Amino acid sequence: MRLLKLVPVALGIATWLVGSALAADPAKIDWAKVPASSLTLFYPGQSTYEWLRSPAHPGMAMVKSGKACVMCHSDPGVEKDKGAKLVVGGPLEPMPVKGKNGSVDLKVQAAYDDKNAYLHFQWKTQQPFPGTEHQYLRFDGKEWKVYGYPKLDKVVQEGKQPGIYEDRMSIMIDDGKVAGFSKQGCWLTCHDGERDSRNQFTKEEVAANALLTAIKKSDVRKYLPDTRTDPSDWKTGKSVEEIAKLKADGKFVDLIQWRAHRSNAVSMADDGYVLEWRLGDAGKDMFGGNADPKTHQPKFMWDAKKVGYKSITADQLRKGDHFLVREQNAVPFDPNAGWKEGDMIPDYIVSREDAKGSAADNNALANWKDGMWSVVLVRPLGLTNADDKTLKAGGVYNVGFAVHDDNITTRGHFVSFVKTLGLGAKADIEAVKLP
Repeated sequence: MRLLKLVPVALGIATWLVGSALAADPAKIDWAKVPASSLTLFYPGQSTYEWLRSPAHPGMAMVKSGKACVMCHSDPGVEKDKGAKLVVGGPLEPMPVKGKNGSVDLKVQAAYDDKNAYLHFQWKTQQPFPGTEHQYLRFDGKEWKVYGYPKLDKVVQEGKQPGIYEDRMSIMIDDGKVAGFSKQGCWLTCHDGERDSRNQFTKEEVAANALLTAIKKSDVRKYLPDTRTDPSDWKTGKSVEEIAKLKADGKFVDLIQWRAHRSNAVSMADDGYVLEWRLGDAGKDMFGGNADPKTHQPKFMWDAKKVGYKSITADQLRKGDHFLVREQNAVPFDPNAGWKEGDMIPDYIVSREDAKGSAADNNALANWKDGMWSVVLVRPLGLTNADDKTLKAGGVYNVGFAVHDDNITTRGHFVSFVKTLGLGAKADIEAVKLP
């Protein structure tokens, strides 16, 4: 019997909350006995909710009549073909990333026991190294500035900044309460006006928007059409009271993200949801900004007594794991520690101990080997939080998957058409009950 051994890549973290928090040890699940589904995720470019409903889309009439995307896109290999065409540039990709793949194959397995659902994901990375680096704070001799941006950003494409961004694995979950998600999946959340999308917002437009002002947001991110009076116009937000009613009625999608830098370092996955914006669950995430808002200096640096260095330089990138974990290898920043030009400290501080509330529901175990990520996401069953979808034995859920690879974010990810996930029930992906 072959047991798939998964070990966290961060600082030798191997302690799991087996017992009260976990019924099964996810590192010892025999995945060879669990059925696997092979999915192809493709590069979508700027194929937004609005574009799907425009004359530019040949399937406009089908979409507007409520038909599922797979009604027209069901032929074998369609995802690879579409991704290959979109990624190289054109009307739906004005800023193509040189050399980027158009699709990625994702292997999905699912299991559950009395306490948790276990989702096992495997995919091959485009680069011959794990994407565990994220942006840094770099000392330029006078002050600390952000170093490293996603590859879709103009500063990277112009060669002014290096492409540095973490790999991510995401899943959206709908329990049937979100109109249209079972047909069009993630495209229900991607709209004109959002970051890196068509007709991207301006600061003036955001400042003038009553809804975004009320919820204290400074940009436009994923949202559901039901939160706007005009589903195709982000500027037409409903009232805070109306949106609160939608949330109370469960008309939001769960969004779980495993992050190779900001959550993987402490064997977790963050927990959020999409309604009027892409929001985090109540409580506190396992990651936070490491830049002091007043001085722009780091808040924490590495503990040289534990790891042998207080900072790194650019030539050390991708030569080991560079996580800054508050309770394990970090100490408060010392501005008088003899900093030199080129010294770099992570722009994010990570902590399992500080993660609280509904935001800290999800665990994850990951390993990168021979060019392949293996990630086991552990999601508790029976959650009753106001910002979570409740998973339970016998339940069937609409799901969409996304992979961020090769130092990229926003629309640069790979996405799936909507699938169904069943916990001991008939579905596209069927979770088996563990003994």
